[in-house]
Amino acid sequence: MSTTAVRSPAEFEEQLQRYLYERSEEGRAVRVGEKEVSEQAAIVARYADLFSRDQLRALRDEEERAVEDRREWLYRLRKTCESGLIAAELAEKDDELENEILAARVEFKGEELPLRSALARLSVISDYADRDELGERYRRRSADFNEQRLELLRAYEELEADLTEEPDAVARTEEEKQISLRDLEHVLAAASDEIESRFVASRERWFERLLGPDREELPSSAHMGYIRRLSPLDSTYTKERATDVCLATLSALGFDLAADRNIRLDLDDRPQKSPRACVIASDPPHVVHLITRAQGGLHDYQAFLHEAGHALHYAGVDPNLPYTFRRLSRDHALTEIYSYICEAITREPAWHAEYFGLSDEEASTNAEATIFLEALLFKRYTAKLQFELDFWSSFDEAGLTSEDYSQRLTAATGIRYPSDGHLADMDAGFYSADYLRAWIRHAQLRAYLVDEVGEDWWRSAKTGELLRSLFAEGTRPSSEEIAGRLGFEPYDTAPLSSELSH
Repeated sequence: MSTTAVRSPAEFEEQLQRYLYERSEEGRAVRVGEKEVSEQAAIVARYADLFSRDQLRALRDEEERAVEDRREWLYRLRKTCESGLIAAELAEKDDELENEILAARVEFKGEELPLRSALARLSVISDYADRDELGERYRRRSADFNEQRLELLRAYEELEADLTEEPDAVARTEEEKQISLRDLEHVLAAASDEIESRFVASRERWFERLLGPDREELPSSAHMGYIRRLSPLDSTYTKERATDVCLATLSALGFDLAADRNIRLDLDDRPQKSPRACVIASDPPHVVHLITRAQGGLHDYQAFLHEAGHALHYAGVDPNLPYTFRRLSRDHALTEIYSYICEAITREPAWHAEYFGLSDEEASTNAEATIFLEALLFKRYTAKLQFELDFWSSFDEAGLTSEDYSQRLTAATGIRYPSDGHLADMDAGFYSADYLRAWIRHAQLRAYLVDEVGEDWWRSAKTGELLRSLFAEGTRPSSEEIAGRLGFEPYDTAPLSSELSH
């Protein structure tokens, strides 16, 4: 890297905005299947002069001298500089792995399916044995990349430890998130145990209905997409109505998402499009992409509303905030509150009755199914956090398989997870902890809304007004700050346990 002048924090932020916009747009194009080759490394190379150890030291020095809000602004710029240095080192290897995965195919019933298409297909195959077969083919092909995944993880960890001068990945994450991961895990494990008996009873009922009487005692994770889709109910929750119903649902809160010029919808189905819905906030509030791949079933509605929460948050930030507080955050626990509260609307029986013409009994039954799914995912992520804490605490011993991963997730969910699936299931930066903090927080927010707005919170403009005021703050607050404003302790799981045991 050539020697360059160190930028002031304001100059660094201005150039950083351009860099992150280009990387986000490239990532979006690959994720939605518009491109079959990732070229992130080329973008990183164009901005090679933005990141240097001298720049990092300069930002750190400014941060140490700063006070209050300016210190937080500089902290986030410094952490992003660290990420940029790591990207400059590893972008080519990232591209190499991404492109090999994009090129990978599995054969199934005479077809050559891209891995992403195979994963999407698993959600809609009605035959149990066929799902098992395709799931096993997908698992084996995905596991072929585990050596590269682990090699990249080791490279990232080595660089992060060097740049942050903190060799412990757990301690490093706790400093950034400003929480104790062990305390969080302890609270979540207790909540998971509290709902266990209700969850097991609900699981038996819904596995019987969703997977049939001839299912294995421990169905493989190949069936997870089919379960999440609530496929036997897909004649009610049709693919064709998903967008209209979700837009109407948001309209009741006072949000006209379709007319929001800042939000760009991508609802098309493409072979290489990831089946996992997402929002890419390339330049909030002005350029925010909401991306889904509808396949039919209730999950389409849940995924749309979940991502709409993210999109409305980023598109609703005050444009006068510094770029850092519009785009950068210590973690994702804040924005996940807003995605979870929007998705929570699908657990209201009256929503099912209003939009799908169901009787009260039918609506109540289908809402119960969504609560079962939520409990299933909560227990899965609690086990995932437990696994990741052990994984990173003994990272030197990490291998291409993990019996701990398989045992923890299988025991928690009643679904059999493979021991070679842990590396593909690893989100960066303990994202599992952010999801779990949002599970706690959104239940607190829902309880607050029920008290302040009423049982019809999910179709009240008052709810929209409250959310809009939160969105305007951008990424500045922490999830734990929001708990205090709502009148809750950060780790008060009573509202969540009540919701999941309903």
